[in-house]
Order: sequence, then structure tokens, then C-alpha cells
Amino acid sequence: MTGQPEYPFGVSETDHLWITMSDGVRLAARLWRPVTRAPVPAILEYIPYRKTDMVRARDERNHPYFAAHGYACIRVDMRGSGDSEGHMPDMYAPAELDDARHVIEWLATQPWCNGRVGMFGTSWGGTASLQASVDAPAPLKAAIAVCATHDRFEDDIHYMGGCVLSDTFEWGATLPSILASPPSLNVGPEWKSLWKERIDNLTFPLENWLREDGRGDYWRHGSVIHTADALSVPILSVGGWSDRYSNSVMSLVDARPDLVWGVVGPWGHHYPDHGSPGPAIGFQKLALEWWDHWLKSDRPDTPDWPRLRVWMREFDRPGDSLAQRTGRWAQSGPASQESIMQDWDLSTLKSSDGTAPWRVPTDSAVGQAAGETGYFGRPGGLPLDQTEDDARSLVFETAPLVQDIIIYGSVTLALRSESGDELAQIIARLSDVNPEGVAARVSFGVRNLSLDENLDRTPSAAKAGEFNGKIRLHSTAYCVRKGHSLRLALSSSYWPLLHAKSPALDIQIKHATLHLPVLPHEPVDLSKPLPPAQDLPEQKRHSTCAADPLSRWTQTTGNRIEIGWHQPLLKATFAQTETTFSYETSITHSLETSDVVDQQTSVRHKMGFERPDGTAEVSIALTARTKGDRTTADAELNATWNNQLFAARQWRIL
Repeated sequence: MTGQPEYPFGVSETDHLWITMSDGVRLAARLWRPVTRAPVPAILEYIPYRKTDMVRARDERNHPYFAAHGYACIRVDMRGSGDSEGHMPDMYAPAELDDARHVIEWLATQPWCNGRVGMFGTSWGGTASLQASVDAPAPLKAAIAVCATHDRFEDDIHYMGGCVLSDTFEWGATLPSILASPPSLNVGPEWKSLWKERIDNLTFPLENWLREDGRGDYWRHGSVIHTADALSVPILSVGGWSDRYSNSVMSLVDARPDLVWGVVGPWGHHYPDHGSPGPAIGFQKLALEWWDHWLKSDRPDTPDWPRLRVWMREFDRPGDSLAQRTGRWAQSGPASQESIMQDWDLSTLKSSDGTAPWRVPTDSAVGQAAGETGYFGRPGGLPLDQTEDDARSLVFETAPLVQDIIIYGSVTLALRSESGDELAQIIARLSDVNPEGVAARVSFGVRNLSLDENLDRTPSAAKAGEFNGKIRLHSTAYCVRKGHSLRLALSSSYWPLLHAKSPALDIQIKHATLHLPVLPHEPVDLSKPLPPAQDLPEQKRHSTCAADPLSRWTQTTGNRIEIGWHQPLLKATFAQTETTFSYETSITHSLETSDVVDQQTSVRHKMGFERPDGTAEVSIALTARTKGDRTTADAELNATWNNQLFAARQWRIL
């Protein structure tokens, strides 16, 4: 990029530099700076996803753009990942959080920085930005958190409502393979010994995730919703309705309307310039407006931006993938201040089981239309028509609506229930049913009935078989049109999205009330349109090659159901570094429903690194199994150099 009107500055790039932490560990970084003699604000992205290859192409969409507009932009590999030294024992370890603050302080002291720092990222990087914003270091002036979690137990990849998500096994395999991948030649001739040491000291965080099956101190650590009062810098929270992490946006704006602004689009787990389903938006220009306001002034005024800008969804005929969502952009204040709560006694709705008490049928195969959580943002995986799952569930349904209803916020279901099974769970799904009877899922929630109201596992959590509490559904902005119906479906299983014990006995619902946050007025159109997506950078420095598109399948044989997908080998080649990064993943979920329900998830993940000095490959195979009330897992990781075994690790969770 040169100093054209669109790009005021030329950009210089440093592909590798070291930042030394207080304990002597060095973190690896890649730096882009505007060509100017004047010191400028700095922008930090801090993640474990290998600056040299794994997300190199994504980095080049964001950092050079910001640098060409007058910011020093730095991408840092977390300790124990990529080219950085040290070890990562688990996600969000204390050293990781301390390192972020040290890097921010380091940036502020560099001669090319004017002392003002911003921090941004998506997913882990967005969460790290939120964490750094709690009692933030003085140089940190603003943050952008995209697809980030503010509640690690309730709104992350591991658990939902206290129930294990099957995706935790995919991530349980993927994270060790990322951390076991080789450092590049940037680290010097000792790269191979560093690689071996890293693999020898590699941990298996899935053990912690399965052991900590209540919220507890483990999951509260790093969850900023529990310390929202200590957030101390302006935050732009960005999410997508198709993403598992979307709850954080409305929740954070509600918790800190003085400090947080939110944007929620229709997309999944992506930076929104690549948002799918669309429409995507120009994330870089949106972010640049944010940085210019907060980082280019010593005393910025509070801007007059809307607190919330959201994609107001409407009915879409369900499908595995959608190019564009139906709806419109709207703006508002915090959702909790805009909506009014309507309380619907379920006894006033048409029920599939007559009058109370109602029975939630036991059926371990409910959930095949659930789709995915939206975590990895891969093609497809959206929820399908809910009709078949609803037929296996307890259903409550309105008559066709006589006027539109706009749901704006988080729906909750309050209920009193009883079950002979102490480890039961309830899944609540809210759907928009069109006049043809097609059911499009609006939102859903999950609740482990053995946990207390805070999702803690305490001796007094609940009397055996009894539950008197609430199920929180994902927040949403959704217009149910006149003539459509609202349907609430309750089930005790949601396979394969949940990897939970399937109750042996039915659950009885004695009383239930649906609390619906309703917008009492027409949505307000955006006062200023969001910027359109740009295809950045204009000149690509990489090429990609995929053998075949991702494939999905469902297969039923007798009492066995199998659902899976396979991402064939995908390669990205970077001419600048003469490297090729590749990966291939397959997931298979199986369910046996004969005598004791047997669930199994198998993950196969492989990453390759072709470099001038040789070729490395890291592969992992993980199998998790839940039979009865017991979950076990086995994993084997192998690392090769030039097709010869370099190191291997095995883990077993019993």
C-alpha cells in the first residue's frame, strides 16, 4: 500500500521481532508501521494462531490496512504457540493474561508509538481484548472484541447451560495440534529443540474442561461478565446471530451502557468482512472509525453512535447454508431498556400433550436438525427445518399471529419440573412456523437440571429429580410476521450438538411461563449505513487450493445413527516466506439407541507445513464416548519431520 488518498501512508513491514516478558520468555511478533517520522498509536492483536502461516492471510486483511491509515499494528503469538517461547498449560492461563498487559506497556514505550494503544481480535483474540480491558493498563485506550466470549462456561465452546457441547472434543483435539506445531526458522537454528521441548511439555486441556462440569472458579476466571464493573476502556463488541458467542454483545451493552457499543450481524464465527450468511460489512472501515475516534485524540468525546446496531432477522426457509439472511439493519439503545417483557403461561397455548402436567418424552435422537454451534465458521451447518425434531418433543404453539411480534433480547423459560432421573437436562427451542408448517429456529437454550441457579455444582443445587428455575435462550433480534406461529419445543436430548447423558425417564413439567422480551415499536433504521465489505488486501500475497469442498452426511443403520463431515485438504501458499500451510479435518458423531444409549465423537485433524528446509506434519486422533452417565476420551498425537516420526503423545481420560 502506498500513500494514495485511500491509503494516506506507505507501510513498512517487519516479519519477525521479539518482545521479552518479565520472566525472560520471548514472544514473537509481526509488525506493520506507517512510513512517517512521527510517533503513532499502536494496535495489538494477540492470539495463539501462528503469525507465520496459520492465519497469515487473515492478518494481511487487517493490519496493513490500519497501518496505511496511520497506526503501528502488531500481531503477537501467545507464549507456547507459533514462534513464541514458553508453554501454554491451558486457555487463559494467568501468564497469558499478564503477557498481554506487558506487551501493551512495551508498545507504549517504543519510539514509533505515541503512548496510545488499542487492542482487537476475533474469538480468542476478542476475548483476550476483553480481559485486557478489565482494570486496563494505562496505555490501553480502546478495544474491539469480535465473536468473543464474556462468559467462558455459558457462552463458549465447552458447555451450554451446564451441558457438554460435542464441539469441545473438536477443540480438545485442535488446540493441542496447534500448540504442537513447529516454530519457523525465525527462531534460529534451535527451532527443532524448541519444537521437541514444546511437545514434551504439551498438556491436554480437555481433561480440565470435562472435570470442571460446574461454573466454579475455573470458568469464572477470565469471564469478564463477572467483573464488568471493572471494565475501564471503551469496547466495540461485534458478533453474529449464527455464532455460538453472540450473547456477549447485548449482554455487555446491557451491563456497561456507558462503555460498550455493539454490532450484531447475521453471520457466524467470522470477521464481518467475510461474514456468512450475509450481508457482510466492511469491518476494517468500521474499526478505523473506532480507532480514529479513541486513539487519535488525548481527550475524545463520547460519540453519538447507536449503542446497538443489529440485523433484525425474519423467516428464512431453513437450509444447511444461506448466502444472505432476510431482514434489515436497525439501531437502538441497550436491549434491556428497549424491550418490554411479555409473560406467556404455557397452559394458554396449544400443547402436544394436552393439559398440565406435561411429559417431555425421552428420545435420544432429538437434535439431528440442530446444525452446529457456529464455532469454526465453516461452510454450512445452519439449523434445518425443526419439524422432525419437534415431532419427537413436547410442543407448545400459538395460533397464527394477528400482528408482527419483534423479539429483542434473551427469552427465558421459567418452569417447575420433576424427573426420576437425577442427571436430566431440558433443551428449549423457539421456532418461527410459517403458514406452510416449516419451522425455522429462532433461538434455543439448554439447562442441566442438577446445577443451581448460577450453574454451580453445589450440594444444595437441587433435590433429586426436582427443578424450579429458568432456562435462558440465546439473545436475538427477530421479527415474527403476522400469520406465522411461534412454537416452543422441549426435549431432554439434543444430539449431536450436546454430548450429554440421555435421561432414561421422562421429565414432567408441572408449570411453565415463557418470558418474551418484545420491542413495543417499529425498529429504527440505521441513521448511518454500515460500510460495505471490501475484498482486502487489494493485492493478495497468498494462493489457496482445496482438493474438494466440505462434505456432510447422515446415515442410519438399525439402532445406529451417524452424522459427520469432512474438510478435505486445504492449502495456503505464501510466496514471501516460501511456505505452504495445509489442514484436513473430519468429525464423526455416532449414536446407538438399543439398550444403554451410547454416544461417540471421533475427531481426525491434520496440519502440514512445507518449508524450504523440509516438511512437518502434526496429526491427532481423538475419540470421546458417553455411555450411561460416564464420559471417556482417548487421544494420540504424532508429529513428523520429512515423513519420519519426530515426537508422539498419548492421553486418556477415564
